[in-house]
Amino acid sequence: MKNFPIKVLLEDIRSAFNVGSIFRTSDAAGIEELILTGITPYPPHNRIPKTALGATESVKWQYIPDKIKAAEYCDKTTEIIGVEITDDAVSYFDWDFRKPTTLIFGNEISGISAEMLSKCKKIVKIPMYGTKHSLNITTSYGIVVYEIVRQWTTPGGSHEIS
Repeated sequence: MKNFPIKVLLEDIRSAFNVGSIFRTSDAAGIEELILTGITPYPPHNRIPKTALGATESVKWQYIPDKIKAAEYCDKTTEIIGVEITDDAVSYFDWDFRKPTTLIFGNEISGISAEMLSKCKKIVKIPMYGTKHSLNITTSYGIVVYEIVRQWTTPGGSHEIS
């Protein structure tokens, strides 16, 4: 299967279980590459396989310790979109994701750092309608990545994958 031109940059993710789950969803959604940076656990960390279920072998990935270098790597070939709740963020429903795209997801507590937000062309958010104002990163990732896939695969849509 051909992968979608989506890179995902995980900045300072604390939980190896979250990283493993993102590997698994990345395989299911057919993303091009995961970039892990900062304190984000990376294979062969012993907790990643529990939730990745083998996806560390099927998803292209790399670890780039320096966050800015990781963002620069992505910026050379893609449009960088942060997924975060900020005053300037637009609903992911309203963003027209272009090929190729990099999504940045940040730390489970503090989110995307200011220095990484400055590297983003746009910030998108998932609207929150309940009393809680956040979702687990793995849930957020699945929601947004599948919206991109939906946009790019809708028959007759302007972004149908070639």
